[in-house]
Amino acid sequence: MEKHFLLIRIGQKLRSLLSFSGCSAIAFESGELIYAYHKEPQNGIKELVASGGEINLATYLEHCTNTMTFSLPSGKLIFIEPPPSIDDGTLEFLAEELEGDIKFASIIDTVFQASVAISSNLNLNPLLHKVMSLSEAILNPEVTAVMLLNPETEDLYWEVSRGDKSEFFQSNITLPLGEGIAGHVAQTGESALLNDVRKDPRWNPSYDEKSGFCTRSMICVPIKFQGKVLGVIEVINKKQGQFTSRGLRALEILAAQTGGAVANARIHEELENAYEELKVLDKAKERVINHLSHELRTPLAIISGVLSRVSKKIQNIDIPGLEKTVNMGQRNLNRLMELQEKIDDILNEKSVEESEGVISIIEDAVSFVQELRESADKKYEQILRLISKRLDSLYHVEEIRMEEIRVDGFLTDVCQEAISIMPGRNLEIVSKIEKGLTVSMDQNVLNKVCSGLLKNAIEKTPDGGKIELTANTVNGEICIDFRDYGIGITPQNQKMIFGGFFHTRETDLYASKTPYEFNAGGTGSDLLRVKVFSERYGFSVDYKSSRCKFIPKDTDICPGKIFDCRFIKEKADCYASGGSVFTLKFPAKTDPKSK
Repeated sequence: MEKHFLLIRIGQKLRSLLSFSGCSAIAFESGELIYAYHKEPQNGIKELVASGGEINLATYLEHCTNTMTFSLPSGKLIFIEPPPSIDDGTLEFLAEELEGDIKFASIIDTVFQASVAISSNLNLNPLLHKVMSLSEAILNPEVTAVMLLNPETEDLYWEVSRGDKSEFFQSNITLPLGEGIAGHVAQTGESALLNDVRKDPRWNPSYDEKSGFCTRSMICVPIKFQGKVLGVIEVINKKQGQFTSRGLRALEILAAQTGGAVANARIHEELENAYEELKVLDKAKERVINHLSHELRTPLAIISGVLSRVSKKIQNIDIPGLEKTVNMGQRNLNRLMELQEKIDDILNEKSVEESEGVISIIEDAVSFVQELRESADKKYEQILRLISKRLDSLYHVEEIRMEEIRVDGFLTDVCQEAISIMPGRNLEIVSKIEKGLTVSMDQNVLNKVCSGLLKNAIEKTPDGGKIELTANTVNGEICIDFRDYGIGITPQNQKMIFGGFFHTRETDLYASKTPYEFNAGGTGSDLLRVKVFSERYGFSVDYKSSRCKFIPKDTDICPGKIFDCRFIKEKADCYASGGSVFTLKFPAKTDPKSK
């Protein structure tokens, strides 16, 4: 307590009260601490009892004929021999002022003591709850809140809200900058103290009307860092009495401490997110390598067996140039085998030259296929032609022919084609396509894009499930949605799905199945191709996905049929558990024939 007295300069404060009141002496007693001052005949003021002095205050007061004592929470204030001209009400007012100063000193001390804890907390939510606890201890309000500013949308959003009806303000409710009292404080950077909000023209009652809460009084102060407003702190409805300028100042000091802490916490959060992204990228790199290893191993084994048989057969056959061709194939096969060995070395964390990356693997593979096609006999030429055709189909587009395509008929054909080549799957494909929509696009490209997205939806949806294909006009654009109610994509994998050669299952669980089967493993190139085409042909692709809540991890396995899932009682349970929607957006055009 003595520290608080020193903060308000208790001696100077008592001398001022003595001069103003006209008393002959004044004393303040708090426990063992005593401060007393006496007015000299020449209007000088003399300290009678210093803090910790040995003079007994009670003995001194015995010689005084008239005293007025006020019991305060922090101690006793005694006016000695006050003049007739000053009334009791004035003395009581002076006593309350002294107590207010002492409380303010206590508040400031509390804030500075807590500043270390605030600034050292690098997690934003716990940090702000600490700030709210301090606000509640200092000002005793019904509700406290921290609203932070989104610099992109220029909206305030409730990051933390505590007290009555606070749950209403934690549901993505926002407040535009400049609107209401909080919006005005955030816009101007100037604090507001209101003991009757309804008299203030800035007051916006709509939030009270929506939440059922009744706001009577408020202090709202800006949270700043390096001159920029980061948000505001609100304390609402003081439980007893009214908010004061001292309370306002205390909250401003707390907000000043909070500004730097919020900035530090955001930097820490960004660093943590960056670190998590690096971990995701590292995981993606590992999966790419695993995937390439898996994809290379089987065809290499087949080609090796073929060349071995051919080598044995030609020993007794004299065909000019054949032996040379087989030897050339064997050399290239050895190159691929060496690359396969290096991939295995990578998986086993052995040293590999950094310059020999994935691109060189692909280049060598393509070179090998081309050389084999030049001289292979008819029996194996067909196999190689199919391999080459598959690689070419992934990214190569023939001559570009832009044309007006009617969306309804085109998407109907895409659905029918998918249904015809996915025998054995028990899925409902629902189409909701607005009539009269047309897009300007190369039909071959659009077919690859839409077929790829529908195939992706089918492969992610368990039997008994549903896929919705919708097309309509939204904000001047034609939007085509491919929505599945399947297993969804984990947040980590969502960041990499357009990266190419990236499959969302763990490599140990990966298996190449027939296309359109549930969880059929592919090269991960379909979505990369969609992204490449979108950038090349001027449309956009976006997605939203939520992983099935019953199998939240990549290692969790869906049984593949809705009613084989132990968590599901009805189809609706599965539909509500997760899924994905991929959206294509094209400039809007309307087919005049439809009008």
